[in-house]
Amino acid sequence: MGRILSLFSNEGQLIKALRKEDPKAQRQLYDKYSARMLALCFRYICDDMAAEDVMVEGFIRVFAKIEQFNEEGSFEGWIRRIMVNEALGYLRKQKRILEDTLSDEANNIPDYAHADQNLETQELLNLIETLPTGYRTVFNLYAIEGYPHIEIAQMLGIAESTSKSQLHRARAMLQKMVADWENEFKKKVEYEKASG
Repeated sequence: MGRILSLFSNEGQLIKALRKEDPKAQRQLYDKYSARMLALCFRYICDDMAAEDVMVEGFIRVFAKIEQFNEEGSFEGWIRRIMVNEALGYLRKQKRILEDTLSDEANNIPDYAHADQNLETQELLNLIETLPTGYRTVFNLYAIEGYPHIEIAQMLGIAESTSKSQLHRARAMLQKMVADWENEFKKKVEYEKASG
């Protein structure tokens, strides 16, 4: 495996080899980005096997469309965009996107400004996974991938105002979950102090 990694020492050489459908270049690209792309797919789909399937489909699309990469932007960014589109396509096929689960709870949540001070990144990602699919999708696209609402609306076939409201509700639900987590954390710390 170490030998494969050193075959194409820079991105330009790797891209050139990918355009020639070089299997070693494809393997090197997969080895380099698969862990990050699987994590990206999982953030949208929250199912290990389905996320892996989507990631593999994404790499197939990357290999098939490599000629379309114009080398002006980030290569990894271009790959990420393909993976996001694959994940959204999967959600559309599953009809799981934007089921807009309105709840009074999500609309009337106070601001928990500093509730996340003890929360680790992985714990926050675990909370994001529990959001309804529509909220999670918009939150990922906006807060993690950095897409603007107008682009999210186009990608998902929704109104820009729907994207904004989905994000607002996702944030509200996350803030409540984080505050609940923080309260549990404090109780645990107090219990450990009292019993230790």
